[in-house]
Amino acid sequence: MRGSAERPERDRALGRRLGGLAGVAALAGLAWVARDVPLALGGRLVGARAERAARSPQFRDGTFHNAAGVRSTLAEPGRNLVWELLFGKQKRRPSAAVPLLRPLEAPAGTDPTRELNVIWYGHASALIEIEGRRVLLDPVWSDRCSPSALVGPRRLHQPPVRLDELPPLDAILISHDHYDHLDLPTVRGLLAGQSAPFVVPLGVGVHLDRWGVPADRIIELDWSESHRLAGLEITATAAQHFSGRGLRRDGTLWSSWVIAGEHRRVFYSGDSGYFAGYAAIGAEHGPFDVTLVQIGAYDRAWPSIHMYPEEAVTAHLDLRGGLFIPVHWATFNLALHDWAEPVNRLWAEAKARDVRLAVPRPGERVVVDDPPPVDGWWQAVA
Repeated sequence: MRGSAERPERDRALGRRLGGLAGVAALAGLAWVARDVPLALGGRLVGARAERAARSPQFRDGTFHNAAGVRSTLAEPGRNLVWELLFGKQKRRPSAAVPLLRPLEAPAGTDPTRELNVIWYGHASALIEIEGRRVLLDPVWSDRCSPSALVGPRRLHQPPVRLDELPPLDAILISHDHYDHLDLPTVRGLLAGQSAPFVVPLGVGVHLDRWGVPADRIIELDWSESHRLAGLEITATAAQHFSGRGLRRDGTLWSSWVIAGEHRRVFYSGDSGYFAGYAAIGAEHGPFDVTLVQIGAYDRAWPSIHMYPEEAVTAHLDLRGGLFIPVHWATFNLALHDWAEPVNRLWAEAKARDVRLAVPRPGERVVVDDPPPVDGWWQAVA
């Protein structure tokens, strides 16, 4: 009888020990997964970089600023964005798989001195093939755009190619340091598998430096500064946005980019609200054979830092652009609009204003001189 009475107590004690061990294991697992979070936050602007930043016309009172003095805002009085995010009726995910393509070979017989192709990999990540050179824009191959592998916006489709399947690159351009444009695991992969330098806005080198990128692979530019690389002239141009990977904001600069060869010219907007600077960039650096312009993640709560699709068309025209290829949509859920709304609005506006438009599937190579017709492929999965 005594042994029978003692057994439940022994079982409870064993259960407590096992529960404690499970808790310790869970905490250890979380610690293991979160081990890179402090590193992913990046570095701080100190030393020689801070001294250089202080000389920038964009830098004052310890932070970078937009030319028009616009400050970022992610709130709207009287509106509960968290509630809308959790319980809103917007259709923020596709209902079927996003179609992915593997890039076909470039057309045979193309004159390499006139070559200009674009491969969009999803969100803002794209490869520019220009006059025999390759420039990668804002590469993000991780499953989440976040400092954590456990939380944060998750991809709505996989990258159409693996990072190690990219061809040899001549330059890697970063527009700013937000997680959906600058990703630690992707940088590590490119550091190991490529030899191209990272060309970044002023201050963003602090993150790359902390992540082990050699100094000779980091090129930092202020607005209107250019760097000659592999026969291309790469110029940092203005944008209207903000930066930050943690609680501190605007400690690094954000930019758009001009990629110019001897014959061909490309503009990439990065993230930006609409502003008068596009006309100035078009006058100084245009016309452009193709523009890659952000169309998604807009909201009336932050109209000055992300463009609406109609504004993106106006920016393209201000820039004196030829072909328009939209970016910054379809891959990560970063706003409250429907998943397909940005491209539907863009298509309507482009037709109304007679703008040449290409909307590739992720992984599809667009030959800028012979782009595929817009076929509404996203509507079949929306």
